[in-house]
Amino acid sequence: MKLSKVDLSSLVAIAHSDGYLQLLLDRGDELEFLEIPAPVQAYEGLQHLSEIVAETATLPVVEEAIAMLPVSSSMAIAVGYSQSDRILQVEFQSGAVYQYSEVEPETWEDLHEADSIGEFFNQEIKGRYESERIDKPDHEGEFGDHLG
Repeated sequence: MKLSKVDLSSLVAIAHSDGYLQLLLDRGDELEFLEIPAPVQAYEGLQHLSEIVAETATLPVVEEAIAMLPVSSSMAIAVGYSQSDRILQVEFQSGAVYQYSEVEPETWEDLHEADSIGEFFNQEIKGRYESERIDKPDHEGEFGDHLG
């Protein structure tokens, strides 16, 4: 038996209809729809493969840190943006770090170029995007060493 290396990383979705395996591929800047003549067993085999891969223990995902740019602002110390994930990250003067989801690249550019980062943030970002605090303040043991 000869094994062939397979890279299905651009495969987004599959379906089967009227004797055709239907594939949706991510081509980076667009999605491509392909139909290939194939028996329904090919579709079922790909579905089964997907289930096996999903169950397989993989290496832990290490999220790539968002590069932060220092800013001159009374509100924030630094801001950063992940275009691939569409995440805006803000480190506030308080030390709290928040990520804002589904922020458009244009909004990032506008924030980065704004005369007042705090004013732009309050008008265009705060309350408009889902946010999550990602720095984990450690309150446990804060006073524990001093109690006796």
